[in-house]
Amino acid sequence: MRKNPKKRAQNMKAKQRANITFRMNILFFSIFVLFTMLILRLGYLQIVQGEDYTRALARTEEVPVNTSVPRGRIFDSEGRIMVDNLPQRAITYTKMQTTKSKDMYEIAEILSNLIEKNAKGITKSDLQDYWLRKYPEEALELVTDEERKKIAADETIEKKDRNREIDRLTRSRIPEDQLNSFSPEELEIIAIYREMASGYALSPQIIKGDDVKEEVTVEEFARVSERLSELEGVNTTTDWRRVKTSSLAILGSTTLPKVGIPKDKLDYFLSRDYSRNDRVGTSYIEQQYEEVLQGQKSVVKNITDGKGRVIDIQTVFEGEPGKDLVLTMDSEIQLAHEEILAEELLNLSKNYGAQYLKNAYFIMLDPYTGEVLSLVGKRIDKNEKTGVKEINDYAFGAFTNAYEVGSTVKPGTILTGYREGVYQIGSYLIDEPIRIKGSEPKSSVFNRYGSVRLNDIQALERSSNVYMFKTAFGVAGSTYRPNQSINFGTDAFLKMRSGYAQLGLGALTGIDLPGEVTGSTGGFEDGKLLDLSIGQFDTYTTLQLAQFISTLANGGNRIQPHVVKEIRQPSEDGVRLGKVVKEITPTILNTVDNTREEIERVRQGMKQVYFGSRGTARGAFADAPFTGAGKTGTAQASYFDADLWRTFGTVNLTHVGFAPYDNPEIAYALVIPHASLESVYKTNYSTPIARRLVDKYFEIKQKNNATATDDSTSSSSLIKPAFTNAKIDEEETE
Repeated sequence: MRKNPKKRAQNMKAKQRANITFRMNILFFSIFVLFTMLILRLGYLQIVQGEDYTRALARTEEVPVNTSVPRGRIFDSEGRIMVDNLPQRAITYTKMQTTKSKDMYEIAEILSNLIEKNAKGITKSDLQDYWLRKYPEEALELVTDEERKKIAADETIEKKDRNREIDRLTRSRIPEDQLNSFSPEELEIIAIYREMASGYALSPQIIKGDDVKEEVTVEEFARVSERLSELEGVNTTTDWRRVKTSSLAILGSTTLPKVGIPKDKLDYFLSRDYSRNDRVGTSYIEQQYEEVLQGQKSVVKNITDGKGRVIDIQTVFEGEPGKDLVLTMDSEIQLAHEEILAEELLNLSKNYGAQYLKNAYFIMLDPYTGEVLSLVGKRIDKNEKTGVKEINDYAFGAFTNAYEVGSTVKPGTILTGYREGVYQIGSYLIDEPIRIKGSEPKSSVFNRYGSVRLNDIQALERSSNVYMFKTAFGVAGSTYRPNQSINFGTDAFLKMRSGYAQLGLGALTGIDLPGEVTGSTGGFEDGKLLDLSIGQFDTYTTLQLAQFISTLANGGNRIQPHVVKEIRQPSEDGVRLGKVVKEITPTILNTVDNTREEIERVRQGMKQVYFGSRGTARGAFADAPFTGAGKTGTAQASYFDADLWRTFGTVNLTHVGFAPYDNPEIAYALVIPHASLESVYKTNYSTPIARRLVDKYFEIKQKNNATATDDSTSSSSLIKPAFTNAKIDEEETE
């Protein structure tokens, strides 16, 4: 029996409806799954990664802008200004990412009618740029179609460089007479455009105002200010110029905006949100404390339209000036010491045999805090115009140059003798000429031929070389026997140098200034161990000597020296220093491995140097109104004369000391390298100079204490005028 066709059709439709329903369910389920995934993804992006993307967006929109915030100022320990900021009018230009050369030239033309701009610094390339813009049709004719086709077909030139090659060829064919035919008005436009083009997008570039010889006049400032609405990117503002009131070299220097970041440090500073034309410290305090002094630039948010053009700029952070530094030095004492050392150096240079005397250094520290109270270096130069000798600042040489320092190391030698068990406190040794097989005799200056029995204190008082030689023998585990050969080995050198390093000799002092050196070690030649024990082998800096004597003065703690005392917020009222942000506290680098009794014994020997009946510094210090202790030193050195191509024997003069004896307030070191030819040397000039420098310190302190107010706490935070009227502009430093 056949099925009913009508019923069969109904079954087919039912199956189709079921199939469609199934497919629709799958479709809706798929859409549901996709929407669920989208919602979850959006939720993940918003909730989990929202802050990351917000920060990323802020990085692209918020741009640090160089608004020329004042750099932090530098004061002496009494609140006197040593490095200041001098405000000056400035005209700046800020180009956007979409700015075109045509627009910049139009603005430069308008500015040329409003200001006067010196055309110095214009390059041939600048002249070519202007000529190409002024004569575009003539420029096209300088390179023929055939030459263009040849360059386009040259496979040795990358495609991206072909237009550059055409431009190079065009520039090379611009007639020289046309480049030299521009009027003064046109040269002024070129000079202004040059400054505008040298900046970077969103970074204000000073058009006029960063040159002390080309300041913005009041009239120019007013004229430009009146027309800012039609000068897109141009602004009138206040810039700052760095001015010193002291020639002290360790204050350091900064670059000018037209120089900006040094090329060798470009990546370093750009990674820290600097602009390429920012001032940065390039030496000493300005460099060491760059991050403190620099200040924080304002941050702006650029609002752009759909085409990426900036339509508005919103300030996110106003910026703030750099923090101020208060130094450890009193500029009155510093200047007085500079004047004394300069005068003495010039006088010494007139002595017979002083033709290789060039420099002198003096450092005074607080032995308990490490504060640098005075840091002086002077150098003799010859004026190129007059040929007359003149004295210039060379303070950084006190920690960047090292010399043999002679007998001033002897307290360290005796402490090493105690530590290594060579002898005990009060031990006697015979001072006699030392005769090593195959060598000339070595003796003390006061005893060339005889035999003198000395203890440790007397050895320091009379500066016995032989006591130190025999100490070196003992450190090497040997005993001196006349006319025998020696074989000390390296271990003795290591022990001696380790003993000196504990006190500060031959080790970095850790001062907060860049460029410090350690000096040099002379090696391990057997006979040189004796020279090492009297300071005539390894070399040390004046700063190391000052740390060495400070360690002895305070009882055995090697303190890190520092030139900055405090970091402060900028002054709020211009009358008082800002709040203290950080106070530099004493840092003990190590403690000497000697007993207090041993250190005190050495100190007593050094006291005898000043006040003993046979003390080597008695002539200068015996009548001192203060108690103290010290050590004199002379060292055989050599000077290579490049003109004569010969090496001459010279003498380095040194002196170290501290005062008062019982509770030392100061520790000091004086070094005068190559003071005299060895062949004519007779007198140690360093000791009376050291006395004069110490006297001056106590004289100024006594005067200031007598005139101090009762409210010393409040007066210490007052900003005071510079001690001198000197004004050293950053342009002069450059």
